[in-house]
Amino acid sequence: MAYDSIDTDYYRLEDRLTDSDRAIQKQVRAFVDNEVLPIINDYWERAAFPFELIPKFADLGIVGTTIEGYGCPGLSPTAAGLIAMELGRGDGSMNTFFGVHSGLAMGSVHLLGNEEQKDRWLPQMARMERIGAFALTEPDHGSDSVGLETSARLDGDHYVLNGAKRWIGNASFADIIIIWARDETDGKVKAFILEKNDDGTYPDGYSAEVITGKIGKRAILQPDITIRDLRIPKENLLAHAESFRDASRVLAATRNSAAWESVGHAAASYEAAVAHARTRIQFGKPLGSFQLIQNKLANMLAELTAMQLMCFRLAELAESGQQTSTMASVAKMHTAQKARWICAEARDMLGGNGLLLENHVARHLTDMEVVSTYEGTDSIQSLLIGRDITGIAAFV
Repeated sequence: MAYDSIDTDYYRLEDRLTDSDRAIQKQVRAFVDNEVLPIINDYWERAAFPFELIPKFADLGIVGTTIEGYGCPGLSPTAAGLIAMELGRGDGSMNTFFGVHSGLAMGSVHLLGNEEQKDRWLPQMARMERIGAFALTEPDHGSDSVGLETSARLDGDHYVLNGAKRWIGNASFADIIIIWARDETDGKVKAFILEKNDDGTYPDGYSAEVITGKIGKRAILQPDITIRDLRIPKENLLAHAESFRDASRVLAATRNSAAWESVGHAAASYEAAVAHARTRIQFGKPLGSFQLIQNKLANMLAELTAMQLMCFRLAELAESGQQTSTMASVAKMHTAQKARWICAEARDMLGGNGLLLENHVARHLTDMEVVSTYEGTDSIQSLLIGRDITGIAAFV
């Protein structure tokens, strides 16, 4: 639902956008309003993925975001953030689908592949002819992802992989899956690309079972993966993936997206709360006429504005090459915390109506539970920040 008359940009940050960035934001917002919002509640409730949106995503010309060449648009970090914000403003599942494919999967190939590998995979992925997934998280290694146990052993012209992965978005249907595994020979963490067979099936040794029963991000398919003696050609080893630090490089490059997505969820919930306060009549007058409601809205707007300022500045730092991983952690931690609060306040303000999917707030509220967990939980981000502040690691 669009709320064009509700101002969420009190500090006029849109005035700082380039014409190109402004056009991208407008284009993605129109896509969300016209294509995503009319259908997403049904898919969300059924826990199904809207495959019908994939060609429409491709037509936007935004796939690959900041990657230059290989059929990618080479957008600015600000434009990439605005895309995540507008997709989050519509639905978190769609932002996760896009972020996994365009950010994590394509980002892995771009950052860690050689030229031959980039030429081989990125153009098809940019056109969304082949969808990507990123398999890092394991059942026993969530926040402790550096301890991954999936193994890889060179056997002739192939690597043989064994292990398990969990919460791997797109991996039940993706054509290209980046699988992170530890080389049994040198103990280093490396990235291997699994491709579907020509007939559209997966090679023997790979199986994916979609996780059910989720309370949030229900329209993105996130399976458990079982890997048993899976053979991957050695030329599918990403050439420059040589340690877990390289996996961290990919994650650091996409962590900003989670902060921008949080702004989107918060903005959508704030807009719904304002619209409700203006039109809902209680005790003979609009709900918005009560002091308590105005106090809530004022504080919601202040937190939303602070989130926006943080994300816009983070994009500026990224564009100038000054961004650090700690800066990204601060933004992710802060925006996730505040967006959860704004969504909860909006849900409370709508009363029973806030529980209904038709008003969207419940979906944003539960999706924010997911955002606060992935790309590093708030607790883990705080420890990363604390290490930078004190010079002392509070975790192994």
